[in-house]
Amino acid sequence: MTTPPYPEDLERPGLVRTGRSTFVRPVRPEDADRLVAFVGSLSRATLAYRSLGPVVRVRDDVIRRGAHVDYLNELALVALAGDEIAGLVRYVRDTGDPERAEVTFTIRDDHQSEGFGRLLLEHIAAAARARGIRVLDADVLADNTRMINVFLGSGYRVKAGPPGQIIHFEIAVDPQAQAVARAERREQTVVRRSLRPLLEPRSVAVIGANRGPLTIGHEIVANLLRGGFGGSVFPVNPRAEQVAGVRAYPRVRDLPEPPDLALVAVRAEAVPAVVRECAEAGARAVVVVSTGFGETGAEGRSTELELARFARASGMRLVGPNCMGVVNTTPAARLAATFSPALPTPGRVAMSSQSGPLGLAVLDFAKRLRLGFSGFVSVGHAVDVSTNDLLQWWEEDPATSVILLHVETFGNPRRFARVARRVAPRKPIVAVHPGPEDSAVHSLFAQSGVIRTRSLQELFDVALLLAHQPPPPGNRVAVITNAGGPAALTAGACTASGLLVPELGERTRHRLRSALAPHADVSNPVDLTPAATAAHYREALDAVLADDGIDAAVVLFMPPLADKADEVASAILDAAAGRPDKPVVTSFLGGAGVADLLHRDGLVVPTYTFPEAAATSLGHAAAYQVWRSTPAGVVPELAGVDSERARSLVAACAPGPAPAAATAELLGAYGIAVRDTGPDTVPDAGDAGLDAFLAVGADPVFGPVVSFGLTGDYADLMADVAHRVTPLSDRDAREMVRSLRAAPLLDGRAGGRGVDLAALEETVLRVSAMVEDLPEIEALELRPVRLLPPGEGVAVAHAAIRLAGDTTGGAPA
Repeated sequence: MTTPPYPEDLERPGLVRTGRSTFVRPVRPEDADRLVAFVGSLSRATLAYRSLGPVVRVRDDVIRRGAHVDYLNELALVALAGDEIAGLVRYVRDTGDPERAEVTFTIRDDHQSEGFGRLLLEHIAAAARARGIRVLDADVLADNTRMINVFLGSGYRVKAGPPGQIIHFEIAVDPQAQAVARAERREQTVVRRSLRPLLEPRSVAVIGANRGPLTIGHEIVANLLRGGFGGSVFPVNPRAEQVAGVRAYPRVRDLPEPPDLALVAVRAEAVPAVVRECAEAGARAVVVVSTGFGETGAEGRSTELELARFARASGMRLVGPNCMGVVNTTPAARLAATFSPALPTPGRVAMSSQSGPLGLAVLDFAKRLRLGFSGFVSVGHAVDVSTNDLLQWWEEDPATSVILLHVETFGNPRRFARVARRVAPRKPIVAVHPGPEDSAVHSLFAQSGVIRTRSLQELFDVALLLAHQPPPPGNRVAVITNAGGPAALTAGACTASGLLVPELGERTRHRLRSALAPHADVSNPVDLTPAATAAHYREALDAVLADDGIDAAVVLFMPPLADKADEVASAILDAAAGRPDKPVVTSFLGGAGVADLLHRDGLVVPTYTFPEAAATSLGHAAAYQVWRSTPAGVVPELAGVDSERARSLVAACAPGPAPAAATAELLGAYGIAVRDTGPDTVPDAGDAGLDAFLAVGADPVFGPVVSFGLTGDYADLMADVAHRVTPLSDRDAREMVRSLRAAPLLDGRAGGRGVDLAALEETVLRVSAMVEDLPEIEALELRPVRLLPPGEGVAVAHAAIRLAGDTTGGAPA
């Protein structure tokens, strides 16, 4: 008999309610002994709940047979705790109704009430849905309240049979909005719990702690002590009695207590054994700073992925490898688990960086800027703990108000897009990403509310503003200066950054004429002349901040031409303190050490070496405030959608290009009619209108992206294409189709009647809904789409869909 292919795409790390890590995967034939041990460990009560009545004897051969499934009509998933099975879920398809399956759950006694049942339900529901199963049937004893609560609290559509000794449940695995929302809330809670041993540990072990200074292990221990960590520090070195004045231990198993966090700084070939020893000792989080893994090639990548699988199955979270450690300056932690020579001062900024070496430079640069950090995590290769996890930690961290990201790739783009859109309205996210500088990438970041910068310098410029000043309520800026040349540069930079430098109100100009020197220019920019004093700066800044037509101020000062810098800085602080709702930024051109002068108690006015940086930072902050203040719209319920039919069609198709008939049926299930006459067909000349295209592709950062444009020169030569991340709201669809430079052709402003914009927007929303419901869709294109006059709809002449083999939506990061 041919062994069915093992579905690796169903291997997924997971987190249960307590924050414990686990690893969920399909059962394999070699799990037979594990299954026997698992069933043998179950209490009589658990066996009775599983079997719906008393159990006299469980046959060994029946248990072993459960390790052999076909992964389609019968599927079993196990959740691992170390090398042992903590929980098991199994479905068997109904031969009479292939869209239904019977499902059973078994959780080991010592892991009940930890949330394994709910986790396994989410995994088996997703797997069943991908295999064309619409309903899971379960029979539960009436007093098995734990399992009943799992079903009723899942968010899925659950139908319970009449009360009796055994209650029958029908669970529709269609991902209803309520189920998705509950899953997201559960994920956020358990992620934070799982990261607590990493970011707020009570004890830390350092394996590979050298005796000699200026070595990685030694410096980690020294920084833990220097940073004021209040818990226990355990250096591990078999050849040392002490490290940095702290007693050392020969092995992890010799420690007096299980460490919450273990940092591993040993040779790459020794890391797997050390991580296993940490798991055996009861460590709950591991940071692997060692190099020599994925960066060395395929073998190293395989090794680090196996490390991650082992860590999750052992209940540990893992950071790295190839990272520089973890910093948390909050009073609850005071954790400096890093070998960086520069430790950040406490502040309101948190940062995740994928590059270890870059992290060293970042911490040093931030210290020179006097930019304080609440947390810093170097995730390295991010085989487990990722930027997505850290976003969810910092989302609820009261010490963090700004989040910085240096990211090269995202393991799970869909997850990043959703988490970012949830976090960004409350806390600005500023990212530097080494991707292409094109309009597509820019629009995707902007739609998600993430401020994308072009360099690390710009990243920190924006962070400096947002950490200390509010985003401006609008984009109108006043410039105050004592030198005309820099003011002209600043005004130009403001315009280039999307800001306005408007004329000041008459009342403001009158106030300035009364307070300033006779030759001062009271337009905007306000030129105080080289003879300006600190008092003049105070009067001018007070006046422009009081102007209802001004949202922010840029103050320029040339130190050699006026009073002492400290007096001007004090005047600026006084004025800024009087209007905390409007941001003030400065540039003391040629001044050294000015940043220290612009700090007073809790008030900080950011200062920049050159005024262009101040304008660029204000431009980013103003655009972020517009995004945050704009209604998000809603993802509408669309009539005529048969998602269950669509999933059955997908389940019947092989990976790769979908047949034309299946493509038309799939689109028809979402209310999109296709009259397929070929991709190069020009629609009937009688259908007056424009030709367009709608496409979906996978972006490495954001996941599924919908693209729209007019065919021909508009897209090919002018690159006039709009992009949005799924799921699209009604507002997203409206803005998308109107954001083209060719939009006047669509709405009639260029002459003529225009096109049926309502039908076009609805088609965009239907494509978005389809891609959201069917993660198997790797790519989709509707081309050409004839855009007909108002009231006449759209006509899709050709469609193509490509299905992926891996439907997990990416890596778990």
